[in-house]
Amino acid sequence: MRTSVDHLPAGKRRELTFVVEVLVEEFKREVSTRASPHLKDGEILKIVLFGSYARGDWVENPVGRYFSDYDLLIVVEKDKFTDVLEFWEGAERRLSALSGGRELRTPVNFIVHTLEDVNAQLERGRYFFVDIVRDGITLLDAPEQPFVQPRELSPATALAEAERYLQEWLPGAERFLTNAQDNIARGWGNEAAFLLHQSSERLYNGLLLVLMLYTPKSHNLIRLRQLAEPLDPRLAEVWPTTTKFEKRCFELLRAAYVKARYSRHYQITREELDWISGRVKALRDLVQEICEGRLAELRAASAAASREAP
Repeated sequence: MRTSVDHLPAGKRRELTFVVEVLVEEFKREVSTRASPHLKDGEILKIVLFGSYARGDWVENPVGRYFSDYDLLIVVEKDKFTDVLEFWEGAERRLSALSGGRELRTPVNFIVHTLEDVNAQLERGRYFFVDIVRDGITLLDAPEQPFVQPRELSPATALAEAERYLQEWLPGAERFLTNAQDNIARGWGNEAAFLLHQSSERLYNGLLLVLMLYTPKSHNLIRLRQLAEPLDPRLAEVWPTTTKFEKRCFELLRAAYVKARYSRHYQITREELDWISGRVKALRDLVQEICEGRLAELRAASAAASREAP
């Protein structure tokens, strides 16, 4: 893998050095509080920059208020350390607070996996991790902890998995949406908001799995959108941000996973619910279209591979 970020401006290189320092510092802080000896000695094995900043096609558009994020893969030694809430919440909170400030202008998103898991995904030819190894840049690397050589995934296997993911995730999204509409009609606003969040989450998860055979362990709709929207520009149009009303509606949806269930201060109107419901339906229709297009590509590739086989 590459190790140089010389293609980035000096300011970006300084930011990434700072981000790595924050991640290492916050992780060490978390593991130092653990009583169990096997958790106290935890370490980060790798930090890999992937996505637009690794490829060199990042976007900074102040007029349109769109800025690419730093996408990072953090590799740890034990599965326990992949628990975002237990070991990485402090790092997420600190980086979020710093984003847009003097030390860190660029937003940061990261995913956490064990080395064993990443290598297993590479051996199975999973696109997402294969692309990271191919295009990514190592920012931190423990000695003698290599990634395995990625294997090629056959079109037939990719097709079978994508079809299975589509059947697993999209029907559930439809059920959540149907139940949300029923709750809206009954005047159960908070319950409806939570169900709309769940429908959206399943739609994004299903889309990512069909297109990349990967989705993160996250309920964060912003993070899911950040992974999904670069895959098809039409996805960014699902959630317009022209008005304060539109921005507020998405924020209500994003917060609904926790606040709609547990916060007495969470309030949402029928007008807001109707608008969100309409956007979730638009997301459903677009996800279905994109996924069917991907399946058609895989079917064609699988058929071609079958014809070429001896």
